[in-house]
Amino acid sequence: MVKKHIDESIEIRSQVQTLALDGNRLLDAGNAEGAKECFRQAQALIHDFGEALANLAFQRKQNGAVVEAEEYYRRAIVLLPDNVQLHLNLGVLLMERKRFAEAEQVYRQSLRLAPDSPAAWTNLGVLLARIKREDEAERCYRTAIGLDEGYSKAHFNLSYVLLRRGCFEEGWRCLERRSSDGFLDNHFTFPRWRGEALYGKSLIIGFEGGQGDMIQFCRYASVLKAMGAARISVTCHPGLRTLFETLSGADEVLSFPEEVPASGWDFWTLPLSLPYYCQTRLHNIPASIPYLKADPAKVAKWSPLLPPFGFRIGLVWKGNLNFENDEDRSLPSLDVLAPLGAVSGVHFVSLQKGQGEEEAQRPPAGLRLLPLGSALRDFADTAAIMTCLDLVISVDTAVAHLAGALGKPCWILLSDHLTDWRWLTGRTDSPWYPKGMRLFRQLPGGSWSRVIAAVLEALKSCKKEWDAARGPIQE
Repeated sequence: MVKKHIDESIEIRSQVQTLALDGNRLLDAGNAEGAKECFRQAQALIHDFGEALANLAFQRKQNGAVVEAEEYYRRAIVLLPDNVQLHLNLGVLLMERKRFAEAEQVYRQSLRLAPDSPAAWTNLGVLLARIKREDEAERCYRTAIGLDEGYSKAHFNLSYVLLRRGCFEEGWRCLERRSSDGFLDNHFTFPRWRGEALYGKSLIIGFEGGQGDMIQFCRYASVLKAMGAARISVTCHPGLRTLFETLSGADEVLSFPEEVPASGWDFWTLPLSLPYYCQTRLHNIPASIPYLKADPAKVAKWSPLLPPFGFRIGLVWKGNLNFENDEDRSLPSLDVLAPLGAVSGVHFVSLQKGQGEEEAQRPPAGLRLLPLGSALRDFADTAAIMTCLDLVISVDTAVAHLAGALGKPCWILLSDHLTDWRWLTGRTDSPWYPKGMRLFRQLPGGSWSRVIAAVLEALKSCKKEWDAARGPIQE
């Protein structure tokens, strides 16, 4: 009888997984009704089968059906109350939906079941860090590391808490435990740089993270040259290649998916490893601004297209939709910035690419906006336009880093939830971009209206100073 029960369980699990996969494929193909029928059939098989419920919950969450996923996880937990992974999965789902109190209860239950689980301690730490109980989060991560020193997720998550506080020495060391896809390890036939002497050596900086990360950390090319490196090459995203040809300290710029040789250098490194091996601390952040420049020919091309008078401001209100915290860091719409149109003598220029780009074609009433985003081919074009502007106002995205690297005054609008570590805690300036960078932060609760009200007052003051320096201008 036992063997028969096991065989039946395996068969049911297989059927449920097949139906779930079929349902997901139908959803991807746009066949919602067909997908719904697959999931209905799967449900019919799993009345009291906890593992199948758990599998279906996972599949539904992967496809964004979080309400159904939560229901399946809760039903599975009733049937399998001692399954720690089910509690962790449900906790992640609740945390992502910002139901933080419920998520904490679920995580603490997982710890009651498995007090020696590094994963359970780390997940609780992630939740506590999100709700700014960072001292508690740090203790969770350190507990996880004490249980398993090799648990890299705990080290990585601890790095974010430490770096946000400016504790760079330990923070960079913990960040070195981050996971990697191993592509560059397998591609290059020469060793990764671990801080060895660079005098007379050649080194290639690989690409990592998003385009904003590359813009922020490419500055280390000149640092490596100052450490004695004879030749520095930089790899980057295709949209950054032309811009990076102006990079101080770089002898060569390559971009994937172009052919990057597997040999030809003494060392390779990842950009986010450079602060660790260059021993960067708050007091010695390499901030020789600008370290990127606009191409004069491109400036000559774009300048005549801009408003010929007035205070000119570039706007970016949305980031990459695929970024984990984009819902919080991006503005809901361009309408949020409409109050800025009340300042006389100001002309706005849209630098928005991708998500939100179409909004620039129909700006809110009173916001004089020139839509240039669709004409931008790469970041070299964006840099050329920025050179002609007086100010950039942006959410936390690559354009803000570009403004900082160019030395262009930039005001960054920062969400309260999951503010990136690089903006530190509580500061209104950035030691990474000391020339003209100003941070406007949401208060707890996440309202953009107060942020824009503060920006509006700052803009009125800035415009008044600009007028006083130049005298009245007839438009």
